[in-house]
Amino acid sequence: MTKHIYIYSPSSAIRDKAAFRRGVARLKALGHDVEVDEAALSVHQRFAGDDATRLAAISRAAASGANIALIARGGYGLTRILDQIPYKAVAKAIGKGTEFVGCSDFTALQNALLAKTGGVTWSGPAVGEDFGAEAGADDIMEACFDDLLSGQGEGTGWRMPVRDAELKVKPVQDAVLWGGNLCVLTSLLGTPYFPAVDKGVLFIEDTNEHPYRIERMLDQLKMAGVLARQKAIVFGQFTGIRKVPGYDRGFGLDAVVERLRASLKVQVLTGLPFGHVPTKVLLPVGARVALAAEGRDVFLVWGHRHAHAHDHHDHAH
Repeated sequence: MTKHIYIYSPSSAIRDKAAFRRGVARLKALGHDVEVDEAALSVHQRFAGDDATRLAAISRAAASGANIALIARGGYGLTRILDQIPYKAVAKAIGKGTEFVGCSDFTALQNALLAKTGGVTWSGPAVGEDFGAEAGADDIMEACFDDLLSGQGEGTGWRMPVRDAELKVKPVQDAVLWGGNLCVLTSLLGTPYFPAVDKGVLFIEDTNEHPYRIERMLDQLKMAGVLARQKAIVFGQFTGIRKVPGYDRGFGLDAVVERLRASLKVQVLTGLPFGHVPTKVLLPVGARVALAAEGRDVFLVWGHRHAHAHDHHDHAH
């Protein structure tokens, strides 16, 4: 099942060229026709080329006719150019069958596109960190990517942590899935690029943020009225948390989640396998989803038959 994959760099410059080469080689080894954008390895300051270069790369990705437009890496750079991105061209490409996939800084483009056009993109792997991982690409990530390529992907599932074993998950039907990196998402608040999603399922992840910074961002979203309007808030993986020994005294991510649950009527779920981690599922940002659970097993379902999550447990892994 050969697919045309277009690789471009809309954010930070590629630092680990070996990982990038491994990622490209891995995608080729999987049998795909891989096209690397002419500016993918460009460098300007910390960026993959200046703003105009990266905007042109996004336009080329949209015009590529590829099955998948995949970011080389995340980092930083998209928020700088949100007022210039060719949203109509990207939405048109999606309409013609190009799936845009990425994570981290890509959250900015995904949510801006959703706000501007309603276009659906995928939170998922990047070339270097994921396909080019030194230990080899993660099996589950690759299986989810393959599901997207083959059109088989109808949902995902995971087990909530043991500490949430007693949590009663209220089923959600026909809700917009949105979110991504918490820091990038919060930076869009109050701009035209922040999606006005009501009764949605908001998923979040982050890396190298202290729990107090995570809490402060969540409080900002809460006080702005965003969180109370959702049907569910789903925590993905928060990695690289370094607490201050002897000082934080039990103030960690668990405490942040507990306080959020106490201050919100909206259900807060944890354990989604997505974030700056090797094992990441692919999630359709802007798509309508259903959410259901049996005990600690949670099912998030999309696709044309997503209306009743409980019918599809066999598809949800």
